[in-house]
Amino acid sequence: MKWNDQSAITEKDRQLLEKYNSYVGKNYYINKDLYERYNVKKGLRNADGTGVLVGLTNIGDVHSYIIDEGEKVPVEGRLLYRGIDIYDLVEGFQRDKRFGFEECCYLLLFGELPSKHDLEEFNRLLGSNRELQEGFTRETILKAPSWNIMNKLARSVLASYSYDENPEDLGTENVIRQCITLIASFPTMIAYGYQALAHCHYNESLHIHSPLPEKSTAENLLHLIRPDGAYSQLEAESLDLALVLHAEHGGGNNSTFTAHVVSSSATDTYSSVAAALASLKGSLHGGANIKVMGMMENIKNNLKDWEDEDEIENYLLKLLKGEAFDNSGLIYGLGHAVYTLSDPRAVLLKEKAASLAAVKGEERELELYYKIEKLAPQVFNRYKESDKPMCVNVDFYSGFVYKMLNIQVELYTPLFACGRIAGWSAHILEEIINGSKIIRPAFKNLCAKMDYQNLADR
Repeated sequence: MKWNDQSAITEKDRQLLEKYNSYVGKNYYINKDLYERYNVKKGLRNADGTGVLVGLTNIGDVHSYIIDEGEKVPVEGRLLYRGIDIYDLVEGFQRDKRFGFEECCYLLLFGELPSKHDLEEFNRLLGSNRELQEGFTRETILKAPSWNIMNKLARSVLASYSYDENPEDLGTENVIRQCITLIASFPTMIAYGYQALAHCHYNESLHIHSPLPEKSTAENLLHLIRPDGAYSQLEAESLDLALVLHAEHGGGNNSTFTAHVVSSSATDTYSSVAAALASLKGSLHGGANIKVMGMMENIKNNLKDWEDEDEIENYLLKLLKGEAFDNSGLIYGLGHAVYTLSDPRAVLLKEKAASLAAVKGEERELELYYKIEKLAPQVFNRYKESDKPMCVNVDFYSGFVYKMLNIQVELYTPLFACGRIAGWSAHILEEIINGSKIIRPAFKNLCAKMDYQNLADR
């Protein structure tokens, strides 16, 4: 009997699992005081919450404080792509009424903004690589559909190795080719992965549209995931902005650091990207916006009056006490490992959410988001007896934007990946060019020496 079929596990095997679990509970726990005793940087974090400096990068930067006379002073959050402020980048392409994700990819990959001719050439290259290779959709995506599209996407990336005639070559020219192909094909892999899920597990009709080579990444995503393939200009602009804001976040975020770690072993590009996808899937990373949406539905269902700030505060306090939603004690979408006063991604998505809400008739729900954004830091600091500055992060508004775009929740994290593949690609190239040692931090072993006992004596 195979244990992947849980409904068929026998009572004897359940008892075995319980016994194994007791071993894990007894032999894996590490006293938290020992981390301080041995000065362990748990989570690669310093005592003040900042990240341990483990690398250098030219690609992206996240800025949230200044040092003034030796004191760390919080400032409004800044996000830089190759030294360009995200506000300036977004303002630039939106002023020209252009889609910005492709320009953003070019900037991250090659370190400079494209000329009009360069951008046209790059768009043509992406368009010509959006179609998956012959047999890929049938053999890799439609067979064995996954309940989670992130797992299906990772499998599709690994399968791409088999369709590549030169998968192991780590020369930069070959890796650039592989990265551009993945950036171009991610929308198709994601959309087809969703269609397979909806058809096989939700009994919906199967809609497999061909990608449109002349259209942007955002337009292709909306075209591919919708049965009628239709979308409005505002919808495409909103998704394009989300892709740009998710494209890069410095080398220290979990999935990008994973790409660095795996790439440092001199493995192939597809393995590094698949590992980054596995990291992004986690609910503490890319999956957080799904948690935000679940929390918001819970809040809406339990508030009698969405306008009553006292009632909202009381429910937020219940969340912090672990008495509501998933009992985790968390307010999802609140706080960030780096940002303090503001997350520029949340600021920009909040503006776009307002435009969408006006068109979609969701102003009332948007006002609830505004109230929670204002009240949650106050409730948190009172409950924790803290004066720590806190802001909502990108996940707080991204799920709401996707909801107004009628995008299914199963696609939220894959859309994050569709943006972040640009940053991962740049960091993989940076690791290949500059890395000469495999990344290998140290762990201190706490287990006392034990003598081996013969089987008959145990």
